[in-house]
Amino acid sequence: MHPSACKDHRCSVDQPRRFCPGSGASISTITGQRTRSIVKHRKQCWWCDAITGTRRITPLPKEDRRLRRPGPAVISVDPRTDPRWRVLAAGPKGSLFTSPPWMRAVCDTYGFTPQARITADADGHPTGGFAWVPVSDMCGDRLVSLPFSDRAEPLITDAAQWPYLALDAVGTDVPLKIRCLDASSPTCDPRFVRIDESAWHCTPLDAPLSEIRSSFRPATRRNIATAERRGVHVDASTGMAAVRTYHRLHVSLRKHKYRLLAQPVDFFERIWQEFSAHDGIVTFLAYVDGEPVAGAVYLVWNDVLYYKFGASLPATLPLRPNDAVTWSALQWAAERGFRVVDWGLSALDQQGLVAYKRKWASAERRIVTVCTQHIEGSGTPNRVLGELTDLLTEDSVPDHVTERAGALLYRYFA
Repeated sequence: MHPSACKDHRCSVDQPRRFCPGSGASISTITGQRTRSIVKHRKQCWWCDAITGTRRITPLPKEDRRLRRPGPAVISVDPRTDPRWRVLAAGPKGSLFTSPPWMRAVCDTYGFTPQARITADADGHPTGGFAWVPVSDMCGDRLVSLPFSDRAEPLITDAAQWPYLALDAVGTDVPLKIRCLDASSPTCDPRFVRIDESAWHCTPLDAPLSEIRSSFRPATRRNIATAERRGVHVDASTGMAAVRTYHRLHVSLRKHKYRLLAQPVDFFERIWQEFSAHDGIVTFLAYVDGEPVAGAVYLVWNDVLYYKFGASLPATLPLRPNDAVTWSALQWAAERGFRVVDWGLSALDQQGLVAYKRKWASAERRIVTVCTQHIEGSGTPNRVLGELTDLLTEDSVPDHVTERAGALLYRYFA
C-alpha cells in the first residue's frame, strides 16, 4: 500500500477521479454510464487506500497499466513564475507558447490563472510538465491548453510521464482541449477525440542564406525582386510604436477581409513588455511612399523566430510587400544565428495562407486539436458571439468601434 497517495493527490469519496492509477482502472463519473465490473476499490488500490466501499470501474488501456505502481513525484506550479517550469520551457520540448512570458501576456490580458504540473527526479530537477488554463464564462466551463496559442505540447521526453501529469486535468467532468503537434502524447491518448487539424510550417536555418534563397520557387524569388524594384522599404523595429502601428493594420485586415474581431492592443502591448526585456520581439513594417502597407510581429524563444501576427493592405498586394517582410525576417533571423523560423498554425481551409507559408517553409506537419470525449457544446453563446462578430465587423461600423468590440469580446473565444 501507499498510505500517503490519497492525501497527496486529494482523492476522496466526494471527488472521484476519471481513472485510478493504483488499480489500473477508470473510475466512472458520468451518470448513467454502463460499466464492466464492480470491485472493492480499497483491496487493490495503492492510490485510493483511504477510500472504502465500491467503485464502478472500467479497465484502463493496456498501455496505462503501468500506473498500478507508484509513479513520479507530481508537483503543482505556477508556470508564469516557477523557475523549474522555465527550465522545461527552454528545453527541447518547449515552445513560445509554453514559455513564461507568453503565458503571462495571455493570462494578464484576459484575467486567466494557469495551472501546471511538473515531475521531478530525486534531486528535484524537473523532468516533465503540462499546463492548462481553467476558463469559466458564458460559454461554459472548460480547460484549455493553452488559450490563444498555436500549440502547447506536454514538456516531456518520456511518454510514461503523460498520465501522471494529466491526471488532475483529465480527472474531472470539465472538458479539456489540447492543441499540439501530431504524434504528441495527447494525440495517442484514448481518453481524447480529435476535433480539428491545422497545418504547421517551419524553415530550418541550417544552410547559408544564399542557399535558402536559391531553394525558393522562381515565383517567390521574383516577388522579392518585384518588391525591391517598386520601392517597398522594410524596417525592423523592437519598439512599442511599431507594434501599435502594426495593430492598426491587424484590426483593418481582420475586419475587412475576414469579418473577424481582433485581439486588443493591450494584448500586443503586454507581449512587448514581456519579450522586449530580452530582445525577444521584432516588428517588420513595409512602407510605400512613407506609409505602412504591411507588417508582421515576430517573437523569439529558445533561438527560434516565431511568426505570430501578419497583416497587409489588400490594395498594395501587387507591390509584394508581404514577400518583402518575410524575406527581411528570414535574413534577420539568419544573421543572428537562430536555428529555425516557425511559421505557426494555418487553418487548412485557408488555402491561400497555407500556400503562402509553403513558399518559404521546408518542413510541414499537422497540429491536432483533441478534446476529452465528454465535451459538450455551448451552442447559444457561440451563436450569439458569431452574430455579434458579423454585426460589429460590417463596413458601416467605424474601425475604432470594431477595435473596442474586440477588446470586450475576444476573451470568450478562448
